[in-house]
Amino acid sequence: MNSGVRQALPEGENLAALLGGRRGAIDATLPGLGYVVGWALAERFAPASWSIAVGCAAALAVAVVVAIVRIRAQSPPRAVVLGLLGVAVAAVIALRTGRAVDFFFIQVASNAASALGWASSIVIRWPLLGVIVGLVLGQRTRWRRDPALLKAYSRASWVWVGQYLVRLAVFVPLFLAEQTFALGVARVALSWPLVALCLASSWWVLRRTLPPDHPGLRHPSS
Repeated sequence: MNSGVRQALPEGENLAALLGGRRGAIDATLPGLGYVVGWALAERFAPASWSIAVGCAAALAVAVVVAIVRIRAQSPPRAVVLGLLGVAVAAVIALRTGRAVDFFFIQVASNAASALGWASSIVIRWPLLGVIVGLVLGQRTRWRRDPALLKAYSRASWVWVGQYLVRLAVFVPLFLAEQTFALGVARVALSWPLVALCLASSWWVLRRTLPPDHPGLRHPSS
């Protein structure tokens, strides 16, 4: 590890500490889990025509509970509204198409868009990891004038591209095969555990890429 980076950052600080994300990643999976449970129970104990509606009702109920908890925890109102809106749109899509698996269409599409967006940001030399960390640290775009940081953020951003590609490699075949229950389980399994691995791996890449005498993420040099 680079001693310069380690001295420049408070003890124990890393990308997970800077960016957080554990609670958000877990909360985002709960409505989908509610949908799968409601849908599966309705498939077994209720008329077949009710299953999607019951699953959507369960997802929306869980989303409302999550929103209330987030509001009490003083989460940003915009994030709460967007979370509710995403679940509502997913429910509308499933109800309109009549295919249970279409509830997860937005999840599949958003991961494809994220993979493309992160990869494109690296190509145009505005790696999204640098943009996000720069905003969190109040640096705006000063990090981009540091060639070493620009290089490190670019390399580490590929880890995030890989995260979305891993999800797509699992989600797309299940979606095309209309494996609703399996897709719901995969959605949960590839939430926080994969995010945690991505944060740890990209942090390792950052520290390995920066030269030993670099002052660290908090101190971009011109």
